[in-house]
Amino acid sequence: MRIAIIGSKGQLGTALQARLAGNTLLPLDLPELDITDPFQVRSALERFAPEVVIHAAAMTNVDQCETEPDLAYRVNALGTQNVALACQRCDATMVYISTDYIFDGAKGAPYFEYDTPAPLSVYARSKLAGEWATQTLLRRFYIARTAWLYTPGGRNFVQTVLRLAREKGALTMVTDESGSPTFAPDLADAIARLIPTQVYGIYHFTNSGTCSRYEWAKEILRLAGLAHVPVTPSQNYVRPAPVPKHVELRNLCGAQVGIRFRPWAEALADYFKAAR
Repeated sequence: MRIAIIGSKGQLGTALQARLAGNTLLPLDLPELDITDPFQVRSALERFAPEVVIHAAAMTNVDQCETEPDLAYRVNALGTQNVALACQRCDATMVYISTDYIFDGAKGAPYFEYDTPAPLSVYARSKLAGEWATQTLLRRFYIARTAWLYTPGGRNFVQTVLRLAREKGALTMVTDESGSPTFAPDLADAIARLIPTQVYGIYHFTNSGTCSRYEWAKEILRLAGLAHVPVTPSQNYVRPAPVPKHVELRNLCGAQVGIRFRPWAEALADYFKAAR
């Protein structure tokens, strides 16, 4: 297949290129492609004539989105609209990567694909706006909501924990924010398997199970041979952007087409094997 990957230099984009290597790929990212420019996006995709466009580019710094809302909406909402319009012109299927943060975490149970979003932050609202643009402008689309993404070599929570442990010798991590750490190669594999199904719609794609930031950090240190580094639990960390306290995405729709995810701790162990 002819597949364009927008956000090709990011964690998921890199994993997608490895997983989809048997196809004809067009990797696109800054500075060569600015998704906030509709004409640039249209030109790049029309020249390539893709069958599928995977839109994995986003402004993901949640606190920066809160302090720079215009930029967040330009990238996450209008940028996605530009990609969707270009897919419309190319008659291409679009895969839009969204986030668990579109939910407020107050349900007290796993979120299904059909639950009503309740975004708390500018980041979450701008990503939800991208979902609306995708659904409104296209007939053939997949929306893949994911969470807490990490991969070897990427800038992510795992690397931050390891860096702080080595620099400071001690950590403080919140116990009142929990979610599902998701290994980017696992997500890339799920997307690669989903595309040929033509079962379009919304999917919840994360590694199974949940943990707090504190629990995740403890497991990272254990697997890295740094279990001796003390981690102090805390709550109510003050930051510019509000974040959901507990979100678990239920993979109902993906399971119906045979796509299931392994537990997050198992995937994390493989991360350390791959990073060696």
